[in-house]
Amino acid sequence: MLHKSSLKFFAVIFLITVILLFASPYQAAQKKILTFGDVMKFKEIRNPVISENGLWLAYGTQPDRGDGEVVVHGLKNGAKFVVPSGHQPQITKDTKWIAMIVRPKAVEMEKTPKDRPKQGMALLEAATGEVVHVENVQSFAFADDSRWIAYLHHKEEEKPQKKEGEASKKTGSFLIMRQLENGKEKKIPNVLAYSFDSSSKYLAFTVSGPNGSEDGLHYLGLTQESLPQKPIIQREGAKFSGFSWTEKGSLLAFLASAVEGEVGHFSLWIWDGNSKEKTRAVGADVAPKGWMIPEKNQISWSRDRKRLFFGFKPLEIHQATQKPEQKEEKKDFEESDLFDTQKILEKRELDVWHWNDPLIKTNDKIQWSRTKDRTFTAVYHVDSKRFVQLADRDMLQVDLNDNPDFALGRSNIPYQKEITWYGRLEDLYLVNLKDGKRQNVAAKLEDRSSLSSEGRYVVYFDDKHWYLYDGKTGNTKNLTEKIDVPFYDEDHDYPEMAPSYRIAGWGKDDVFVLIYDKYDIWQFMTVTGEAKNITGGKGRQAEMTFRVLRLDREKQYFENGEKLWLSSYHNKKKNHGFYSCEIGKGAVTKLLEENKKFKFQTKAKKADVLMYTRESFEEFPDLWVADLKFSEPKKISDVNPQISEFAWGTPELVEWNSIDGIPLQGVLIKPANYEKSKRYPVIVYFYHFFSQRMFEFNQMRVNHRPNFPFYTSNGYAVFLPDVWFDVGHPGYSATKCLVPGVQKLIDMGVADPKGIGLHGHSWSGYQAAFVITQTNIFSAAVAGAPVSNMTSAYSGIRWESGLARQMQYEQEQSRIGGSLWEYPERYIENSPVFFADRIQTPLLIQFGDEDGAVPWYQGIELYLAMRRLQKDCIFLQYRGEPHHLKKYPNKLDYSIKMKEYFDHYLKGMPAPDWIKKGVPYLGK
Repeated sequence: MLHKSSLKFFAVIFLITVILLFASPYQAAQKKILTFGDVMKFKEIRNPVISENGLWLAYGTQPDRGDGEVVVHGLKNGAKFVVPSGHQPQITKDTKWIAMIVRPKAVEMEKTPKDRPKQGMALLEAATGEVVHVENVQSFAFADDSRWIAYLHHKEEEKPQKKEGEASKKTGSFLIMRQLENGKEKKIPNVLAYSFDSSSKYLAFTVSGPNGSEDGLHYLGLTQESLPQKPIIQREGAKFSGFSWTEKGSLLAFLASAVEGEVGHFSLWIWDGNSKEKTRAVGADVAPKGWMIPEKNQISWSRDRKRLFFGFKPLEIHQATQKPEQKEEKKDFEESDLFDTQKILEKRELDVWHWNDPLIKTNDKIQWSRTKDRTFTAVYHVDSKRFVQLADRDMLQVDLNDNPDFALGRSNIPYQKEITWYGRLEDLYLVNLKDGKRQNVAAKLEDRSSLSSEGRYVVYFDDKHWYLYDGKTGNTKNLTEKIDVPFYDEDHDYPEMAPSYRIAGWGKDDVFVLIYDKYDIWQFMTVTGEAKNITGGKGRQAEMTFRVLRLDREKQYFENGEKLWLSSYHNKKKNHGFYSCEIGKGAVTKLLEENKKFKFQTKAKKADVLMYTRESFEEFPDLWVADLKFSEPKKISDVNPQISEFAWGTPELVEWNSIDGIPLQGVLIKPANYEKSKRYPVIVYFYHFFSQRMFEFNQMRVNHRPNFPFYTSNGYAVFLPDVWFDVGHPGYSATKCLVPGVQKLIDMGVADPKGIGLHGHSWSGYQAAFVITQTNIFSAAVAGAPVSNMTSAYSGIRWESGLARQMQYEQEQSRIGGSLWEYPERYIENSPVFFADRIQTPLLIQFGDEDGAVPWYQGIELYLAMRRLQKDCIFLQYRGEPHHLKKYPNKLDYSIKMKEYFDHYLKGMPAPDWIKKGVPYLGK
């Protein structure tokens, strides 16, 4: 028989056991519910960098709203330093110093632009963590030998120096040269631009001062303690641009304004830091007829220092963009001028749209902003001292790699008119660097192409196959025709030709090329065309996609037998990993694989240290490091530790079939504290394929999208379904995929059948608007920037690009598959406005009235149709906003209204006044 004290003891033990058993769910129930204020405080990682020796890692963090910071970690010594308001960190090559921009406080940025403080700079010493702050800095740069940092101050506000009848002169500001070891500084006034050479012997900089006496291009000798300053070219009023040092040695290429001749003409110069000699390589006076060398240019050296690339510009384009130096004296309008037709017509404002124009006027105007500064590639051969023009008006684009013989030319000129309804096409050329002659490679291509590392071969994709062009023989061979797997996008459901999966790169000496299919990586020998699957078919067998990770981004080719590191993605399970393989063999080795998403960032240049992120729905993508075998992965950052404080939600993969039997997948995110016995309101958010987001952390921002953790924290389930489209029937395609998916959630006992909402934006905004004309399964729908009438949208304009929308319907996303005159019934059948009388679902429409992608009057058409039919519809017009809301007050307002709308229609909560009564216009 037990003593009373023993009974008390066991009773206490029993009580403790009960508490422990129920502690976990009890604590989960006590986790905080996310608010919009909480969402604003979550941070993202920006600009992560790792030192060359793999010992230091730095990154910026930025909340959705508020101040960011730079965090620096010592990977071996465990040190951690934080610099408030820091951004874009850079680490010296000796890893002793980290510099960064320091932005003004967020509260200061709410001021008007003229009242905001300027950004500054912070310099952190890794050994001690000591930070030097410098105010008013617009840019900085380290010398490659890690001995110096140069930083340029913002110019103090002052009135521009200008004499009567002359253009304003741009003057410089103070450049500071700081010796990192001892902190000694040298101050140089009136500097506009600066650049270190790769050997850290020189700093070149331009001076432009008020009186002009020191104007010129100068250099500092960094090997002498006194830092002697000497001129390369000194001339009052001279302008310089386009600094480019050779990768090795101290050859500097630059542009200098011409001494005589027209304003804006420049010459190409080379300065040798060893001999201190300067050479005018291409003078302004020897440019081809009708061409000139402009100040805005792209200057670059080949690695062997034998070729210098720059650009010419058509003279007429230059002349059209020049502002007159002196305004003409304005004359009074006289009575006789009232009837002078020429003077009247001088004030006309007119654009003439001709049916045979290469580009429509809206696109032509957008292109002009690029055309006016576009240069056409040319090459200067240093040894022979001659230049060759490579690009011209017939072939605008030239792609360069480091081979000495050829470049890849592209021309869309013959097909500019077809851009309106078909999309982009181009002809391909092999361009000889020595004389500029062109070999025709292929015509009317829609997809990718690549020039081999040695310049002999071009590989391009056309009509579902990869072709190899041999520049030496002029022959072309089909590489993939005899292989029994497709190399085109197997999931492509657009009218246009299915694209490729791209190439991975070229082999040394052009011996082979690596090409992707959906799952695997193939090695094609260039001489024989022989093919080998270097991942051994493991990808297709396991439905895993392998892709090459470029650990050394400077390396231009692969070698046979080389070990490759690969990313992996399981197309059915949706998880990621890292694998390896060897070129020439046929097998893969697993290094790391989990039910997570991994994303490779970079490798330390001189150490076997990899930096990557790991994430899931519940885990923020923090930075991790590992060796090449991933033997001991280590988490470095912990940017959002507050996640554990909030009720979050749990994802799972759901499978169902569409109405016509297509197998589909989607992600169901169950609400926090989910109980099997309860049904929940569900928000369906979709676009095309979304099941790949199974292990993705949702971006914690306030914007036009529903924030998944916010909604699951507030008692909603979120459903992210895949949608497959049939060409010609995009609207019904969404219906036949979505409705069975929603029914699956109801059958699972998760979804409240009277509380299911639909949300889409842009393309899925259109789908949301269309689907509710065909089903009443949704209790409410939100459609952001939807097309409602394809017959009127077809010949609309995408104002952001100036392109016509016709190609979008005939070839691309809208998937009609032909013109309005070929398939008028398809345009009508897929337009929500023609079936608005069937809508029984309350609809919230959102548009920015400066939408550059979808004409916002598409929202007006649907709103007016539903208004005329006495349907429940509210239209949110955000003034001065583009396709995606940019102004934070508007983003927050829309997010709040979206939540209130779903709360009312899905949860039965009281409707706010804007839903019940609207908002009257009061003159604002």
